[in-house]
Amino acid sequence: MDFLGVLTGIWESSGFAAITWQEGVMLLVSFGLLYLAVVKKFEPMLLIPIAFGMLLANLPATGLMADPAGLMDATQKVEGAHWYDDGVLRLIYAGVKSSIFPCLIFMGVGAMTDFGPLLANPSSLLLGAAAQLGIYVAFILAILLGFEPAEAASIAIIGGADGPTAIFTASKLAADLLAPISVAAYSYMALIPLIQPPIMKLLTTKKEREVKMEQLRKVSKKEKILFPIIVTVLCALLIPSSAPLIGFLMLGNFIRECGVVERLSDVSQNALCNIITILLGTTVGATANGQQFLQLKTIGIIIIGLVAFSFSTAGGVLLGKVMYIITKGKVNPLIGAAGVSAVPMAARVAQAEGKKANPTNFLLMHAMGPNVAGVIGSAVAAGFMMLLFQS
Repeated sequence: MDFLGVLTGIWESSGFAAITWQEGVMLLVSFGLLYLAVVKKFEPMLLIPIAFGMLLANLPATGLMADPAGLMDATQKVEGAHWYDDGVLRLIYAGVKSSIFPCLIFMGVGAMTDFGPLLANPSSLLLGAAAQLGIYVAFILAILLGFEPAEAASIAIIGGADGPTAIFTASKLAADLLAPISVAAYSYMALIPLIQPPIMKLLTTKKEREVKMEQLRKVSKKEKILFPIIVTVLCALLIPSSAPLIGFLMLGNFIRECGVVERLSDVSQNALCNIITILLGTTVGATANGQQFLQLKTIGIIIIGLVAFSFSTAGGVLLGKVMYIITKGKVNPLIGAAGVSAVPMAARVAQAEGKKANPTNFLLMHAMGPNVAGVIGSAVAAGFMMLLFQS
């Protein structure tokens, strides 16, 4: 037996021999994200599946994202291949591509969401709307950089800091950009504690951050039950393309608030949402293949997404400052930053920054109003973009 030849064969068939510099870079990025998730605890429930999916997809010769059946890309189709010949992550990714996962995530989010703070303070809707500023800034910027209108619309939704909405929109308007848009949206959602605080501090004074807000009124059960029905009907009639996201979001919330299906509410909030988060996060990360991801267009999307997210944060804070002036110091502008639709992460950041300025401050419930308004706002904005640009 040629021992040296055997060793050479093993080496040549291993991933070590096949790895490219692009895959090496993406592996380093995945290690960095895992560090942020585990050590720094930056939204580990999102970042760990994304980072590990990225790691798996960039290990060469594993075939986890292979598509010989051409389910996602007809150009990769191999003669005689069946759907079950595709890599396991590619098969799971069908749930992302088909928008099943984003809609189910929205149902889970709805089941976990208390719209009470929004109903108690309807002006929160304005803060949620202002925090969508980044969507429109990003759209204009993407057009100026040469993206097609449908592509620009998909990229712009990153500014809403809502991963499921960004995935849903990209799958309808710019399927070829789904991978970088998904990774950018979910990464920025996970990195909210890192990105938002500097912007919040830059745009507010210490006096504004110290403001203590009055306790919100108690919202009746009847209001909470009627709210998801009314919102679903109005949004679906006004912008039909927003119906899948808004419909599933409000279905989850109605299940929570009606009080007669506790088991369904529990499953939606916990088991279902957790399972879909793992599957969606892992497959979103797995789309970040080095050869396809490290391109100028992808880097441009990542940069535009960061600009969009920054403008969305700034838009919410600046309207919060206006409300601070109008109410003669009764509104803490920090809650405006929670108008991006990352629930409840953005609200927790507003609470943390308010507590730093004034240890007796408790802004969480006040911040939840703009936060849940932002979820509705980003879904409506996505529906508006699809209404304009979907062929």
